[in-house]
Amino acid sequence: MKKLILLLAIGLLNAVMIAADVRMPLLFGDHMVLQQNTKLTIRGWADPGEKVSVIFAGNTRKTTASADGSWEMNFKPLKPKSKGETLTIKGNNTLLFQDVLVGDVWVASGQSNMEWGIKNKAYTDDVDKSDDPLLRLFFVPKNTSLQPLSDIRIPDDVQNPEWAARWVLCTPEALNKINGQGFSSTAYYFARDIRKATGQAIGVIQSAWGGTRAEAWTSLSGLDSEPVLSRYIAFYEKNVKDNPIISVDYKEKKAAWDIAVKGWNETAPRPEEPKKPDGGNNGPTNLFNAMISPLIPFAIKGVIWYQGEFNSGGSAKEYATLFPTMISDWRKKWGIGDFPFVFVQLPNYGPVDNDPNAEGEKWRWVRDAQTKTLALPNTAMAVTIDVGDPFDMHPIDKYDVGHRLALVTRQTIYGEKINGSSPMYDNMTIDGNRIILTFKNKGSGLVLGTSPYIPAGEQAQASPTRLTGFAIAGPNCEFIWADAVIDGNKVIVSNANVQNPVAVRYAFSNNPICNLYNKEGLPASPFRTDDWE
Repeated sequence: MKKLILLLAIGLLNAVMIAADVRMPLLFGDHMVLQQNTKLTIRGWADPGEKVSVIFAGNTRKTTASADGSWEMNFKPLKPKSKGETLTIKGNNTLLFQDVLVGDVWVASGQSNMEWGIKNKAYTDDVDKSDDPLLRLFFVPKNTSLQPLSDIRIPDDVQNPEWAARWVLCTPEALNKINGQGFSSTAYYFARDIRKATGQAIGVIQSAWGGTRAEAWTSLSGLDSEPVLSRYIAFYEKNVKDNPIISVDYKEKKAAWDIAVKGWNETAPRPEEPKKPDGGNNGPTNLFNAMISPLIPFAIKGVIWYQGEFNSGGSAKEYATLFPTMISDWRKKWGIGDFPFVFVQLPNYGPVDNDPNAEGEKWRWVRDAQTKTLALPNTAMAVTIDVGDPFDMHPIDKYDVGHRLALVTRQTIYGEKINGSSPMYDNMTIDGNRIILTFKNKGSGLVLGTSPYIPAGEQAQASPTRLTGFAIAGPNCEFIWADAVIDGNKVIVSNANVQNPVAVRYAFSNNPICNLYNKEGLPASPFRTDDWE
């Protein structure tokens, strides 16, 4: 009994000592990048009433920890710094974060095509040349939570835990070892291009999870702001009701299941995997709570996003509400204004649709929703309708995805005088049995084009001789394939069997055969001129 009392006393003393020490979120560390030219919020924990000071770049700020031990302070906007400095946090103890830069910080989020790692032989040459001390990487491990977390949690099963939730310099080793499969290839190519274009330090925070839905990445209050999304609130409330206290034996059950599966004889029924008690990685708001909330209010330049595949199907049209709601929600939670949000429009995938009215897997409605989301301020979209893989939801060409994200960001966010955007439908006029279309982002002019991606072992596509991908409809709302020609910076669409045309659609299917580009080599975005459901 005396030994137990002594152990309890030692444990209590350690707890008091830990509580008395200043502690920072895992997002703070050596080699970190702080956001330039914006309000900079620094927060942490200490003993209630403890005096805390933060020193960086000749500036000192002081505050006192609140009754719950949390503290927060704001620094004035900082100018870019490409030479590392020390960030000092002082309380009852002192924390020193070395080699801290000031530049632009981007969050890279979404599902599998954002998570898709660069540890792939297709990217070997680029990885070998990736050393860049002014490009810093941070990986948020996968996790879920029913309640918003204030710090990142590293689960026991994370691959290569020594590379998780810490800032590292961009090196071939880091790119290959982060997340087991490597750091996000899309995010890397984006960041590499932005680094080259700006010449400043860039930090990239990867927070992505394959096979996830947008409602999982949206906060509870964000979902509750739109009545049409009320079913997600009901789903969440059921999760909470079913799990008033998160199951304490889940880890033990999961560990036992892992062992059972390794020894599983396929002639016997497969052991049933225990369910995570919070609704898993697609429970509404679970990913926001665990993988986005801990990043807030860390100042960022903006977000790059690649997701939508898992919201196709029955909820594809709902994405037109859900996606902009999520963006607005993140901006409200961060509290730094309408920061840039740049996203990837879904690529081509699946069988070619021979019928222009075919629903396919409804990716066309997700793309349509993504285009509509451009109505939000400070948003931009990279079109990838020509670099997908009809047979694989995870197309190998992530270079062009990241490159196009960077191009449109450089033009629309950084204000470079380049043509970095894809042609977008602007307006239509009806001229007899023809519809004449005009476009924005024409660049140097509209042309026939082909995909820049050539799969290994295949020949480059032959230059096209006619424009494809256009369909036209009359008052009956039935689309048929159309003849289309480029006339200067316009496209004229017609079909002899439609004498009274009212609408046009372009590349409006899962895997369209389409070839309208601008001279800069960027494909036109799929679109429709109608508002029919």
